[in-house]
Amino acid sequence: MNEIQSHSIDCPYCGEIIEIEVDCSEFEQSYIEDCSVCCRPININVMIDFEQHVHVLATHEDE
Repeated sequence: MNEIQSHSIDCPYCGEIIEIEVDCSEFEQSYIEDCSVCCRPININVMIDFEQHVHVLATHEDE
């Protein structure tokens, strides 16, 4: 699997679709990334299942 993949997410604040880069070398990770449109902090949770499918969840910083 390619270690860095691009994924589209909906910003939980402004609703715009933005592209983020996901490091697929770890099976589970959580980090904060600012929206490229409204600059609000998004909590990004990434999980990679046993079939190598990448699941990305974007929530408000305080969720």
